[in-house]
Amino acid sequence: MTKHRHFIIHKPFGYLSQFVNNQNRRKNKKLLGALYNFPESIMAIGRLDEDSEGLLLLTTDGKVSALVRSKKIEKEYYVQVDGQITLEAVARLKAGVEIAINGKKYLTLPCEAARLEPAPEFEPRAKKIRDERHGPTSWLSITITEGKFRQVRKMTASVGFPTLRLIRVRIGGITLDNLHSGEVVEVDRFDLGKEY
Repeated sequence: MTKHRHFIIHKPFGYLSQFVNNQNRRKNKKLLGALYNFPESIMAIGRLDEDSEGLLLLTTDGKVSALVRSKKIEKEYYVQVDGQITLEAVARLKAGVEIAINGKKYLTLPCEAARLEPAPEFEPRAKKIRDERHGPTSWLSITITEGKFRQVRKMTASVGFPTLRLIRVRIGGITLDNLHSGEVVEVDRFDLGKEY
């Protein structure tokens, strides 16, 4: 029986959540394989886009991948937005907002959202976020069970607070904790916090 391998990584800003450059226009892009000597059959479970950071799970087991991507598992993000986010905007996010997916209108499922005060502390990003001279920023936590393309960014934009920085901090019972940007940890299994 094949022994599957599982990894927890802190995806840095500027990396694609893939291992192979299959399009010419992506020749100079940074890929996950540059971070560690992963096994050949490795796959990222879900994705974080190039501009997003944080917790990413990798596995050689397709069944585990399907479970983690399912709506059974919560994904929590810390989001730095442009402006001081209002309680009204947070309430709208929680209720579900309309975003565009592949050119069609989509209503996001109700989710958990809250302002983060004080702001969380993370290592500075490789590419600097604009500074306070351009106006205030604020942080919030958003926890969703779905994972549409650039969903969290579209959600905050839809309530008038564009995302400046997006960091996934939790998938089920697995948290980013003190994992540094670019760090990779191999684990025997993913402890998602519930028995499935």
